[in-house]
Amino acid sequence: MIERILTALRTQGPIEPIRDSNEIIGSYRYWQVRIMYSMMITYATFYFVRKNFSMANNAIAKEFGFSNTEMGIILSVATIVYAGSKFLSGILADHANPRYFMAIGLVISAIMNIFFGLSSALPLFILFWALNNLFQGMGMPPCSRLLTIWFPPNTRGRAWGVWNASHQIGGGIIVILAGFLVSAYGWRAAFYVPAIIAIAVAIFTISRLRDTPESMGLPSVEQFHGNGSLRTDGKEETSREIFVKYVLKNKIVWIVSIANFFVYIVRIGILDWAPKFLENARGFTTEQAGFAVSGFEFVGIAGAFASGWISDKVFKGRRGPVSVFFMLWLTLSVVAIFFVPSGNFWLMLTALLGVGFFVYGPQMMVAVAATDFATSKAAAAAVGLTGLFGYIGATVCGVGTGMIVDRWGWDGGIIFYIVSAVIGMLLFLLIWGAKLPEPKSSTVG
Repeated sequence: MIERILTALRTQGPIEPIRDSNEIIGSYRYWQVRIMYSMMITYATFYFVRKNFSMANNAIAKEFGFSNTEMGIILSVATIVYAGSKFLSGILADHANPRYFMAIGLVISAIMNIFFGLSSALPLFILFWALNNLFQGMGMPPCSRLLTIWFPPNTRGRAWGVWNASHQIGGGIIVILAGFLVSAYGWRAAFYVPAIIAIAVAIFTISRLRDTPESMGLPSVEQFHGNGSLRTDGKEETSREIFVKYVLKNKIVWIVSIANFFVYIVRIGILDWAPKFLENARGFTTEQAGFAVSGFEFVGIAGAFASGWISDKVFKGRRGPVSVFFMLWLTLSVVAIFFVPSGNFWLMLTALLGVGFFVYGPQMMVAVAATDFATSKAAAAAVGLTGLFGYIGATVCGVGTGMIVDRWGWDGGIIFYIVSAVIGMLLFLLIWGAKLPEPKSSTVG
């Protein structure tokens, strides 16, 4: 049984290739669409069993008398685990079949949500949320690999922009759903119901998702669309050599990884703490807070796609300039939150929409730049490294925000996010001119 599971988890080898060029073109387009919507639905559902916590945060704290620091500890321990899991999953995902890799992670995350909902003590909350995040790390790395092996560099920014909507779709829907469940049935329902949905979606994932183009009898993306990516010298490299050469010795991957640390402080800070901030510091109801954070998520769809389109079309594959401009406007949007008075819901919503639009562009550009320059051989590992730094930032954000707010109030927390946005912008300036070679003409069709 274990051997069968391990075999299923391994990436599939090539099958007899399709010879007819018209069939290749039709099949490629079909599978690109199917791969895209399958991994979007799956990854969005990972958010159902991770971002439900933010809407239950206040209710749990009130029921058990937890401080902001104690709630921050739950978040920070989980994000430390998630950071390590995302990094290790990135290394594994470059050699794994995504349909089973993602499905297994989603099912176990769902089970941990059920256990979390059954808990009533701080140590158990910490344990089960950490275990949940251990398997949450199996979500994004396979997607980054699929985006790299199915979509060429000259359209990859837009492909990432489309896929990135899964963050906002999952995050936006769950804050509305969890907000309703918390208000109507109590905070435990916000963990049970998403868990049931996640298990159903895992079955869908196994049914619809597939592995490489070659495993479907198709040519590689470089052969189909033309070679627009960095190439190796043609010799067979070991997994260790690939990881060292394309990730550990890659200056651009390290720069965007460090930048991601600061991007995630802002992004995760708003996602995890905005509901409590809006309720406690600005006098909004739980439903209003859920609506506002949902708007933050959904407008991020447009922000991510806009950044991908601009980087492909306007800056011709350069990911640095668009990231710098988005980080500048992100800083101004967080400053706006600082000055919005209590009770002014629509003005606060406008500021949060600005943050949502501008934070998801750089968050996505980090991954796109990493996969661009790490090549398809190490795409998931590179994104795993950026994710490691991102969620170290989220860890700092979790307990850091709690401690800052307990000591200096919510104004101190907002200033923490403003400073982080500025530092992130300065780091993106370092990759302003980084760009891949122009693609050659296609060799297929």
